[in-house]
Parts: sequence; structure tokens; C-alpha cells
Amino acid sequence: MSFDRLAIHYPWMEMVFAGDLMQRCRTRFLSKTKRCRNALLVGEGTGKFLTTLLRLNPEIRVTCVEQSVGMIRQMQQRLRSAGLQDSRIEFKKMNALDWTPPHNQYDLVATHFFLDCFREEQLERLVTSLAGSTRPHALWLVTDFREPERGWRRWRAKLLLAMLFAFFKVTTRISASRLTPPDSYLTGVGFRLRKRRLDNFGFAHSDLWERIF
Repeated sequence: MSFDRLAIHYPWMEMVFAGDLMQRCRTRFLSKTKRCRNALLVGEGTGKFLTTLLRLNPEIRVTCVEQSVGMIRQMQQRLRSAGLQDSRIEFKKMNALDWTPPHNQYDLVATHFFLDCFREEQLERLVTSLAGSTRPHALWLVTDFREPERGWRRWRAKLLLAMLFAFFKVTTRISASRLTPPDSYLTGVGFRLRKRRLDNFGFAHSDLWERIF
């Protein structure tokens, strides 16, 4: 999986096809992170959430795991344009599945429109690995697409997801062919869903999870 081919185009593609939907989902629960001091961002992409997080929380330090060199460059350019230094950020250019995170270090994890890239068995392994790096009562922000339970909203979401998976299969070679909700894996590693907000007729969701054990 590599987003290098899309990195330079991703900002305008997001704006054209989704407007402010994705950033609205990313930042839905950002105010809850003001007390966090060590954050782990995985699959951050072009850095829209990262920039907003750094502005809101001037004391936070961030580890950013991103496989794409192009996306890291986009993040660094966005930071410069925003007048922000990257001295509080540690970039790790690698596949999140191959990374062994430090134990008991982070009080915030953010995976925005990222977990849908993985097959079921990969997703379980990734969630378990990332959870091991969190402290008690750590927060986990999850944003992604979803399928509503019934009606025209469900069929609309199925059509949109089919097109998205087909596109990203060709352009980035993601391993997933369908959406796997991460909820059961998160609860299995000690996280509880505190809040969930839906957008775009239930097609997208913003979650606030908290580690309870």
C-alpha cells in the first residue's frame, strides 16, 4: 500500500469530492484532547488534523507514523504554511503493520480515514499493537466511513464505498476490499466508546474512545 501517487493530489481531491466533511469529522472531538501531551497519529495523510492539533495544544508532542514519503512532504509543507515548527513531531516513515510501538507511552491516538484500508485480520493486529502503546484513560479518535443499517442511506453508502474501494485498490493497492468496523477490536483491547457522531446521512462517523483497562 502506498499513497505516494496521490499525495500531491489528495488535498484538492478531498475538497472536490467531500468538501469539509472529512476535516469536520477529524476535528469533531478535538476539544477533548487539550490535556493530552503525547499523541500518536497513524496514517495522518496531508496533515490537516496534525496542524489543527498543534495549534490547539501547544504542549503536545506527536509521533506520526506514515508510510508515504509524499504525504510526509505534504505535512511538512502544510506546517510551514501555517507557521508551525516540526520540532514537536517525530515522523516515522514506515508501514504501521510493521512498526512496534513503545509500551504505555501515548495518551492520544488518532486514526482518521485509515483503518478502512486493512483486511479484517490486519485490522485486529493493528488495533492490538497500537493499543499496547497507550496509557490508562488514553483517548482514541477514530473517523471513517460506514454503512447505515437500512434504507436508501445504506444502499447509497454501499455504492459510494464500492467506488472508493475500487479507486484506492488501483491507485494505492490497499489490501481491503470491504469495510470492517473496528469496534469489536477496540473493545477487546480495553477501549470504550464514549461518543459517536454521524455525518452525511450516516455515511461517515466520528468516534471518541477511551481506554478503561
